[in-house]
Amino acid sequence: MTFIKICGLRDADTVDLAVRLGVDAIGFVFAESVRKVDTELAADLIARVPDTIRAVGVFLGNPLDQILEIAKSTRLKYVQVHDLESSEQVKQLHGAGLTVIRAVVSGRVRDGYSLDLGEDELLIDGADAGSGVAWDWAQQQSRPAGQWILAGGLGPDNVRAALDATGAWGVDVSSGVESSRGVKDHALIERFVAAARA
Repeated sequence: MTFIKICGLRDADTVDLAVRLGVDAIGFVFAESVRKVDTELAADLIARVPDTIRAVGVFLGNPLDQILEIAKSTRLKYVQVHDLESSEQVKQLHGAGLTVIRAVVSGRVRDGYSLDLGEDELLIDGADAGSGVAWDWAQQQSRPAGQWILAGGLGPDNVRAALDATGAWGVDVSSGVESSRGVKDHALIERFVAAARA
């Protein structure tokens, strides 16, 4: 079954909906964004997520020591980092007991890429992370080895085609299930989950 991550959640009602729908992961954004949450709110929301669902902290432009501090104070076990540069950074995150998802931009992944920095999983996003702009999944020539997550411009109406075109193991959505920028739409989330599982 397709791995589903709903990202950029900022309120209890939407977190509870995602939990009821049985998604695999819920993302909380700590990078500069309209979807950014502070550590106090994040800790409250993460406490609502059962152990059977991943609570994932999303980071871009955050210093490594800040990522470690946020993870500790909110009890995160998973981090998605968009600007990892070295295996040493991954080792430090692993040393704190974190599972590391490395997010990269489409077109920068060679065929057969196999978690070269020691990260646990790979997420491939469009050219502008978090923009919600779709990219041409069908033209993505390179295919990383193993399980990887597709992001970038996904929504209820195209997620099935994107999965069929890429063979991705999982999908990650944020703006594609919003009624306006940063505002999640419960009906769109329900439609997205249904479509991804179809």
